Amino acid sequence: MIKKLLSVFPILLITGGFISSVDFPSAKITNGLIEAELYLPDAGKGYYQGTRFDWSGVMPRLDYKGHSYFGIWNPAPYDPKLHDAIAGPVEEFVALGYNEAEVGGEFLKIGVGTMVKLDTKPYSFSQPYQIKNAGKWTVKTSKDKVEFIHEITDAAGYGYVYRKTVKLTKGKPELVLEHSLKNTGQKLIETQMYNHNFFMIDNEPTGPNIKTLFPYEIKAEGKGFGSVVKAENREISYTKEIASGEFVYSGGVQGFDATPEDYDILIQNLKTGASVQITCDKPLEKLVYWACHTTACPEPYIKLSVKPQEEVHWKIKYKFIAH
Repeated sequence: MIKKLLSVFPILLITGGFISSVDFPSAKITNGLIEAELYLPDAGKGYYQGTRFDWSGVMPRLDYKGHSYFGIWNPAPYDPKLHDAIAGPVEEFVALGYNEAEVGGEFLKIGVGTMVKLDTKPYSFSQPYQIKNAGKWTVKTSKDKVEFIHEITDAAGYGYVYRKTVKLTKGKPELVLEHSLKNTGQKLIETQMYNHNFFMIDNEPTGPNIKTLFPYEIKAEGKGFGSVVKAENREISYTKEIASGEFVYSGGVQGFDATPEDYDILIQNLKTGASVQITCDKPLEKLVYWACHTTACPEPYIKLSVKPQEEVHWKIKYKFIAH
């Protein structure tokens, strides 16, 4: 039943009934080859209102040549404030100022806003923190792209203008995430950002038909590695299908150099012939891997260091392949 629901878009299961994608602010984009849909930031009506992920770029659907690449992977009862009630190539920035903040004070997450520190416990991405200042979102849509702008000034001395454009390349089966971050505050912004990449290629359950390849020899340890999942011969592959309710995880896949050239990941659905290649123009700093029954997620990290009044830029590209 869960597999059937996950394969039917845009119907979503929630407590008490069903809702459709038209219930959320959204935009559709196309370049004639790819069609995609994005959910837009909205504090009251948005599909995602959690405090973990950047609110821009939530993508419940991307189709190319009859193949689907993203979907609603989480079968849990829908809650807009759930930390992982999200879809697509979504990103998270490591929290700024959390350790320095007093209990009851503010800390910052780029793409979300300032939040209240609840207690002396370490930051937890699954904790639904109270948003104190959500900043200002501006969204500009056109046929083949959506531009998101998030502006905020934090009481702790942080401030920024964050721009993210989700764009389909003209004449190519390619999606580009173009980013810029300008530091308008008084403090250095030093953080990490990663893309969680919630892939659901043709709704194939995570198992022997899903493979992730790298241009270098890799090693990985963690939950399920060596039994359910293997990291060898430049690839992550599966000995069997991950059971519903289970997951595999490695907090640090090893083997890459800290260069943009090694930010190169290919995910394949061996059953349908659909795949996607991910590259970036920033050095790969860290590589996490997580997967459950419905989605397989390489999570590449980059480092960002932005001085006051400085602006940095970076791009992540997705090349879609269908045989």
